[in-house]
Formats: sequence, C-alpha cells, structure tokens
Amino acid sequence: MTLKKIANSIKNNQYILEKKQISPIVQFIDKNSFKSANIFTDIGEDAATIKNEDKYILVTTDRIKTTFIENFPFGAGFSSILVSVDDIYACGGIPLAASIIISVKEPDICKELLEGICEGSQKFKVPIIRGHTNVHGMCYELSSTMIGEIKKEDYISAGSAQVGDNIILAVDFDGKTGKASKLYYDTTTFKSSEEVLRKRKAMNMIARKHIANASKDISNGGIFGTLFQMINYSNVGADVNITKIKIPPKLIDNGYDLETYIQMYLTTSFILTAPEVNCKEIVGIFQEYGLSANIIGNIIKDPNLLRINNGKEESIDVIRF
Repeated sequence: MTLKKIANSIKNNQYILEKKQISPIVQFIDKNSFKSANIFTDIGEDAATIKNEDKYILVTTDRIKTTFIENFPFGAGFSSILVSVDDIYACGGIPLAASIIISVKEPDICKELLEGICEGSQKFKVPIIRGHTNVHGMCYELSSTMIGEIKKEDYISAGSAQVGDNIILAVDFDGKTGKASKLYYDTTTFKSSEEVLRKRKAMNMIARKHIANASKDISNGGIFGTLFQMINYSNVGADVNITKIKIPPKLIDNGYDLETYIQMYLTTSFILTAPEVNCKEIVGIFQEYGLSANIIGNIIKDPNLLRINNGKEESIDVIRF
C-alpha cells in the first residue's frame, strides 16, 4: 500500500475533521471560562485533574451518538462506560464512579440501553452513583461522566509529548469486529472482568514507574486521529513509520488492510510517548499484561505536523492544523 493512499485516508478521516471544527468552541471556553488554582489540567486532556492533597481527582465526560443508541442500544450503553473508563486508565488512574444522563422514547430501547450500561458497570467494576433521566425525550441521548484518582507524581498527561520521544502503540490483539461497525474492534464484551481490568493495569504500572511522557487511549479517531490530538495538545509533531503498525492476525484473516485498520476504534489500546531509554521497559510491561506493543515513530519539533514514512527515504507531510 502506498504512502499516498494512507495519507489520503488520514486527511479524509471524519473524526480528525470534526476535531478541527470544534476547536474554536473549545478555545472559546478555555479562554472565557472561570479559572481556579485548584485545577491542575483541564481542556486538552483525556481526564482533567483537580488537586486533592497528595492525589488528583480525575474527571472525564463522553457522549454516545444517537444513531448508535437507536441501532445498538445495548452496545451504546456498554460503550458509555467503556470510553470513560479508558480515559481514566490512559493517564494512569483508577476509575472510581460514574454518572449517567439518559433521554429515551421507547421502553424496549430504554431497557436494552440500561442493560448495556449496567453490564459495563459490572465489567469494569465502576459503580453508577448519579445521573439524570428523561423518559419523554424527543430523541435518544446518552452521556457519561466518570471520576477517578491518581497520585500526583504518577499522572501521565496527554499533552506532555517531548521532542525526541519515541511513539509506542499498544493494542490488545485478542478481539473481534463489533456488531455495530466493521470499524469497531471489540476486545472486552466477551472477556471476564478480571481479564479486561488486568490489561488496563499495564497503564497503572507504567504510571507508577514514571517512564512515559504522554499517553492517550485510541478512540473513534483511530490510531492517527488519537495521535493527532496528542501532538496538538503537546504542541509538537509526529513522524510515523507505517510499516511498523502491526495488524491483529484475526483482522488480516478477515481481509482488513492498513488503510482500514488505522480508522478503527481499537478498544483496550493506547498510544504513548517516551524517551528511547524507557521504551524497552514499557513494551515489556504491555506484553506482560497481554497487549502487543512496539515503537512506530518519533516526536518531532514541527508543531501539529503529522508525517508518515515507509521506513525508507519516502515520507509525506500529511496534515497540520
């Protein structure tokens, strides 16, 4: 597959384009909202941090698309917990509790939605302690807010990638294509709570060892959408060798190629940056906890530039915001 084809796929990624569209809104809020000395990090993180003695309280919020709720209510409910859980783990934290906002119209969809939410709660061992419910909604809505905690010295920011860092991609290869979309790689619904939590504890171990500079979980923006957010938050660039991106054998057997794979929402997956001296240890930790991990590129000084190469002399500057 040519670099040009991959570059075009990244440029046309709707989630990257959406992030560009919402950027003015985020910037306006960041500039004009009240600021407090009690906040350590806020907008531009997977989980914002509130100072609390020797720990940070972590807070993250996510919304599930209405079409997902209408077509796959159980999966939408489950995902409302999953996406927030991984925001907390991405920075090395431990999820503590969730709050849910639901708006529904039909009882049957409501029942499946609630079953999915509760299944997620049980799977990731996160209690649902608060929320708001509208049973006379004009449309279906679902959003979750999750809180977690982490020791101050262990916190990994999504916006702390350093020039010269290597980029590490860690993915749970043991998955299957989701029912809702061919671009959803499910690695959680069919596994025990103990197994899915153990894999995420790799991030807790890396955080405690202070060996990574930045981290994000791979969400619906795929590998490059997630990486682009990270370099945008960090005011740096990234150069990725696409030949280093490994595709799970199960997906290869089903005809998936790199162009499709890089668009996928890869549950139980993380992108980290770290000094080269720490990368072997990080890769080893992920492997110990059941994830495939390897170096796919490095952080460069050109702000917001995403560059790809093929391991030879050919490279393309794909996109810059």
